[in-house]
Amino acid sequence: MSARAALAWLPRALLLGLLAFFIFGPLFNMLLWAFAERWYFPHRLPLEFGFDFWARVFAPRSQALQSLATSVWIASLTVLLCTALALPAGYALARLSLPLRSLIMLLFLLPQAFPNLPVYINIARMFYTVGLNGTVLGVVLVHTVHGLVYAVWITTAAFAAVDRELEEAARNMGASRLRTFWTVSLPLAAPGILASAIFVFLESLDEFTGTYFVGVPDVTTLPLLMFTASMGGNYQIASITALILLVPSLLFMLVIERFLRADVLAKVGT
Repeated sequence: MSARAALAWLPRALLLGLLAFFIFGPLFNMLLWAFAERWYFPHRLPLEFGFDFWARVFAPRSQALQSLATSVWIASLTVLLCTALALPAGYALARLSLPLRSLIMLLFLLPQAFPNLPVYINIARMFYTVGLNGTVLGVVLVHTVHGLVYAVWITTAAFAAVDRELEEAARNMGASRLRTFWTVSLPLAAPGILASAIFVFLESLDEFTGTYFVGVPDVTTLPLLMFTASMGGNYQIASITALILLVPSLLFMLVIERFLRADVLAKVGT
């Protein structure tokens, strides 16, 4: 490679290096903290590595395991509720000639359009009056509000991507509208619905602000435990819990890439 070509590649290499640093630098630092036994200023690297903090996290009576189980349970209930609401809504928005369809789609984006903090504070006040504060049901309802954005939009796109001619062929063969839905529309839209369920699960699993205002102190999820550990200066426990949350995110993203087809993505928002 000539000197001129090397100089031409230098800005690109620097840009890629900076991008990699900003993306992987925090992850690398988190990995160091997860295995660090002793690390303090002014040392740039941990003085000792080990698994003592991992043993604490995975101890039989550890609060981390209980918090993880609570997080998974809440996320699973949120997925069930969001899917139950998104299936009829998504099919109606994709297949029926609804007036103000675009406005209805935009309504599901409203929870994301406002700052989370004042919204959750007011929700917490309303839930307190009806006894939902500090309950799993209250946390699930809060998570569902945000999860419906992914569930309805992706489910609508999944049903819109189903070829209408296949549904018409089933109707011509004598199948009722309900039977056509269960035997044709739903199976073909299943990959997109699965992807929306994974998005909702990950959103619920990582949700902190809503859980904090509605669930504390009776409901403790893994993000809440991670926040408490980091605020207390226990960066090892915080980093380990962050890694635990990172594993399902990576695995599910691979599943989403496998099942969320390009034709479904093309229908999102249309």
